[in-house]
Amino acid sequence: MSDVEIGRAKRSRRVYAFDDIAIVPSRRTRDPQDVSISWTIDAYQFDIPFLAAPMDSVVSPESAIRMGKLGGLGVLDLEGLWTRYENPEPLLEEIRALPADGAIERMQAIYSEPIKPELISARIAEIRAAGVTVAAALSPQRTQDHYEAVVEAGVDLFLIRGTTVSAEHVSKNQKPLNLKKFIYELDVPVIVGGAATYTAALHLMRTGAAGVLVGFGGGAASTTRSTLGIHAPMATAISDVAGARRDYLDESGGRYVHVIADGGLGRSGDIVRRSPWARTP
Repeated sequence: MSDVEIGRAKRSRRVYAFDDIAIVPSRRTRDPQDVSISWTIDAYQFDIPFLAAPMDSVVSPESAIRMGKLGGLGVLDLEGLWTRYENPEPLLEEIRALPADGAIERMQAIYSEPIKPELISARIAEIRAAGVTVAAALSPQRTQDHYEAVVEAGVDLFLIRGTTVSAEHVSKNQKPLNLKKFIYELDVPVIVGGAATYTAALHLMRTGAAGVLVGFGGGAASTTRSTLGIHAPMATAISDVAGARRDYLDESGGRYVHVIADGGLGRSGDIVRRSPWARTP
């Protein structure tokens, strides 16, 4: 693809969001009854190709159980209120009612409560007792502190999810998480993200990740873009990461890594348009 000149010192390329593209039907159609949307990661199979995002506003232990019984996968945020408070329901109700003015300050106070390992164990045990696949997430910063409690509690799938995650984090202040060593030594499949470029995704796949989350978070609110200036139009991002998956498939001798769009899918049409970009030919 030809570069586009921004100015004398900078060049870029044309990229696409889902609003920029559409699916054009071909000569052949297929009966919906002949189509399967189920998918498998490691030893776990799901009827619905969705992961409910690890956010307090989306997944509680109860909603993770309901999602699992419907054939999907709910991912619990282990840095949310469910692992900070024995009963977070009153606080969640308070957050829902907060006015815009002063909401951030109050939420910062609520989330300043430390994460409790015993609550990590209790929440995971609650989901596991319902007989569904257990998935939970930590940020890279908190993974080294709490992953042992997560694994001991019996998690099935572990997500390392941040605004942007790389396989080569550099820090002069602390020892960064060695993703390749960590994933190799862990006994459960690990999904890592976000990433949105070919190179970043390929490096994450080489760590042994079972899946790569595509995107930088923020969703429809575009908070990551407005606050940090980070953004990647999803159609191009998914295509680039799927390209990395294709090349890694050859490089690794057939090891398949899932490409999972994280955010940017606000309408059913976005989900339909995502599929051809993420699928390996």
